Amino acid sequence: MSCYVRLNVGARLLPTSATDYNALPEYARVMADFSKRIEKAEKYLQKGKTESALEEYLGILEDDPNQDGVRSSAADLCLQLNRAGDATKLLSVLFERQAGIGDVSKANITYKKLLKATTPTPEQSLRYGQLMEKTSKKDALDAYEAAVGSFTSAGRKQDALAALKRVVALDPKVENYRREGELATELFDIKAAAEAFFQAGELEAKAGDGNPGAWYARAFTTDPTLPHAALAHGKTLLAKGDAKGAVQAVEALATGAAASPELREAYCRGLLASGRPLDAEPYVWELLDKDPAQADEVGRMIAELIKAEQMEKALAAAHRLEENQTKHDRRREYVNLIKEVTDKQAPSVEFLEYLVEVYNANNREQDYCATLIKLFQLYYAAGNFIKAADSLDAAAEVDAYEPGHQKRLEMLRGKIDSSRFNAVANRFAGAVKVDEDKAGAPAGGMESETTVLDDLMLQAEIFLQYSMRSKAVERLERIQKLFPREEDKNEKLRSLYMNAGLLPKYPSGVGAVAPAVPAAPASGAPPPGLAPAVPGSYAAAPSANDAAVDNIARVTEITRNIYRQGNVKSVLFTAVNEVGRHWSASRCVAGLCTPGKPPSAALEYCAPGVKQSDVMAIVKLIGTLQALAVARGPVLIPNAPGNPDLAGVQQFIEALTIQSILAVPLMDGDEHAGVLILEQCYTPRDWRQTDVFVLKTIADQMVLAVNNSRLRSLVKTLAVTDEKSGLLRRASYLDVLLSEVKRSIQQTSTACVMLLQFAKAGPLVKEVGEPAVESMMTQIGQVITSHIRQNDVAVRYDLTTIALVLSDTNEKNAFFVVDKLRKALAGVRLAGSDKPLPITTGIAELVIRSNFDPIDVVTEVINRVERALDAARAEGGDKANALAAKLEPVPA
Repeated sequence: MSCYVRLNVGARLLPTSATDYNALPEYARVMADFSKRIEKAEKYLQKGKTESALEEYLGILEDDPNQDGVRSSAADLCLQLNRAGDATKLLSVLFERQAGIGDVSKANITYKKLLKATTPTPEQSLRYGQLMEKTSKKDALDAYEAAVGSFTSAGRKQDALAALKRVVALDPKVENYRREGELATELFDIKAAAEAFFQAGELEAKAGDGNPGAWYARAFTTDPTLPHAALAHGKTLLAKGDAKGAVQAVEALATGAAASPELREAYCRGLLASGRPLDAEPYVWELLDKDPAQADEVGRMIAELIKAEQMEKALAAAHRLEENQTKHDRRREYVNLIKEVTDKQAPSVEFLEYLVEVYNANNREQDYCATLIKLFQLYYAAGNFIKAADSLDAAAEVDAYEPGHQKRLEMLRGKIDSSRFNAVANRFAGAVKVDEDKAGAPAGGMESETTVLDDLMLQAEIFLQYSMRSKAVERLERIQKLFPREEDKNEKLRSLYMNAGLLPKYPSGVGAVAPAVPAAPASGAPPPGLAPAVPGSYAAAPSANDAAVDNIARVTEITRNIYRQGNVKSVLFTAVNEVGRHWSASRCVAGLCTPGKPPSAALEYCAPGVKQSDVMAIVKLIGTLQALAVARGPVLIPNAPGNPDLAGVQQFIEALTIQSILAVPLMDGDEHAGVLILEQCYTPRDWRQTDVFVLKTIADQMVLAVNNSRLRSLVKTLAVTDEKSGLLRRASYLDVLLSEVKRSIQQTSTACVMLLQFAKAGPLVKEVGEPAVESMMTQIGQVITSHIRQNDVAVRYDLTTIALVLSDTNEKNAFFVVDKLRKALAGVRLAGSDKPLPITTGIAELVIRSNFDPIDVVTEVINRVERALDAARAEGGDKANALAAKLEPVPA
């Protein structure tokens, strides 16, 4: 077996004798010869004969090119002798051989020697850079840069691009990507160029400085078919508000069969931002189907559909989104989203009606009430006054003291049937009382021109507020026809024309129509603008310029403050202070008393600088004025000194310098419960009919507040409330019902009684024990008391049944309450199991008639609601059933 042995420079294999030399194999004799020659070259070097040593080395290489050690020594001698050409040839061969076997350290040394001899070829620099990438990034970059420069100088741009890509891979910075992109562009390599520009943009985006959008735009311009470049460019344009440009950037790629989800999403967002919701619709639903959390995009689509007045599609999208979010247990998120969307838009009537249902079903009473008010405005603007009244009625059921309700009620005066007007007014707990003849059409059956103009202007203003310009223009054109050139003298109308972008045009010579002159009053009738105040006198009646509406609006705040009080004294104290300040009266006195008896409670407000009345004066004035109020209702006395009706208290009137008096009775149903008095000192005062009207309203509220505070006090005194559940005990059931019936009769309102049974008591106690049942009912009671209104009452009817007394609630609305409670109790489980809680409900609406005895009404409704509960149980349980009352005619 033979082997090959390579001898490097300096290797010694010398025979000791000729016999030994001849005995060696041939290859060994050759190696021995090379050793002698190398030794000879070394001796030349020792003698300073460098040229001779070099020639000897070159001879060895000529005979054996594989002697890399000799080649290295020869190259060093060439460099020493300034023979750069020979050194370059030797080092080039040596570098290629070392690079070929991956000897990085030797190749590194050789390359640096080569640099001393000459400029390496670009291929050598490129090869050296590849070798040095892992050990010296700097040397590698220098080599690559040298290669790029050499290739470029030689016109070899394709090779320069390859080298530059190595630079970018090793040092990815914006400048390097720019060079790569521009060089690739010169070579018409558009994909490589676009990719380089895109990567430059990515780097600037990550750094947070610079202008990545410019790079994305350059990448997209270079190659519009590069998906991620188009996507980045489109997103940048969209962020800058150029939705149209964003759509154009991604449209071709996003609509293709192989489009990525990211592209389709960007295209969808661009379509929405550019006001093309119908085009975006399929992409929006695609996003939602993949991820229910993408509901925001559907919300944006709904908003754009509303803007585009595509109300039917917007409503359909809302229904579909609601179904999706409910399925994925995201109903709360949906309600918040749809509220955010519609708060910024102006939905149609149909959409608002849908929102009313959503908010009502999710116990969002504030949003429910606000949406009903929007509905009221739109119905009113459209002339649908009956629907407007229904909206106001429902809103008042939630919160009768919402600011502006009284003004809205006044807007309906004369536009709906008197009985309907009164029914809506009664929602405000007696805040407004009207006469049957005044609540109907205005006198003469015709609206004045001023009322027609104001109504049309108000309707146009509402439509503009809700971005319904076409309908607003319709109203304004009607004004233009009926009241030509009215805008010349009406600044508000002029502003409406400007906001609607409507320029009135008239034929020459057309002027404003003069308003009709009202006919003279019939003989013996009071002059226009006057109405009877007290027998034998006339006072100015409310007119368009009176503060009647302002006073009524003020009632809301005053009555709200009164109702907040927890006891009788606080109610009276708040009432006299609020009323006295509002009317700027010298004094305001409120007294609770039965006619003919001294007051059981009385409080007085005195304006600054006005002295207080003594106790005797207050008692005498209350007694006298209550007697007058019992006889003839509200008492207006412009000149109190010397008035024969006040003869018995003249000494007190003089002592207190009272000049004028206004007194209204406090009525508890048909019974007189006290009197509310306004006194004006020093100078006489003419009380207006509106003062009587509003003060009487507040007086009615005072009586209700006093009764409520007494009832609350009684409840606390008797400790009828269970501390854990918050439910009243069964003993208070009849008292609560009787109180509610009396209130409903007084206010001509309605109420409902509801029995909620959660299981049959006997079998459930046997199954899980009474403690478990009690724990379940405590939890149920806590949920119910936290989800009913303040005026509603919850009573523990029996072990597994709760009674609810719902004030100002009819049978139809009671079913909504059932739905609300079912949702609120969805998380409660039947005692001892994981089964959903069954809720069997009986409902009965009170029969309210002024000629009915309250005790009889209570007896009848108790029996009827129990029959309704029995009927619901007979249907299988977990149902709601309502029984209407059967009224039989009275025999003749």
